Amino acid sequence: MIDNTASPADIRGVIGDIDTALDTINGERATLGASQSRFDAAISNLQISIENQTASRSRIIDTDFAAETSNLSRAQILQQAGNAMVAQANQLPDQVMQLLR
Repeated sequence: MIDNTASPADIRGVIGDIDTALDTINGERATLGASQSRFDAAISNLQISIENQTASRSRIIDTDFAAETSNLSRAQILQQAGNAMVAQANQLPDQVMQLLR
């Protein structure tokens, strides 16, 4: 503590203590700043990872949708072809009967 009776040596000691405290505070601020920078980098990396995973998931879903649409079209074509063959097969006896008349 400094008062009117403090000697120059006492004042230098208090100033030295203040300098030491300021150095400690600055060191802690630097440490916290470095930690914050690492956290910011980690957050940025996680955001990029989320974006990449979302894009990948979207491509997978779109690919599956396209494949299933193709499968549906194929099944519909096969069903139509089968129906046409049954219709022709049903007409065959009538055609044979007409030829025999």
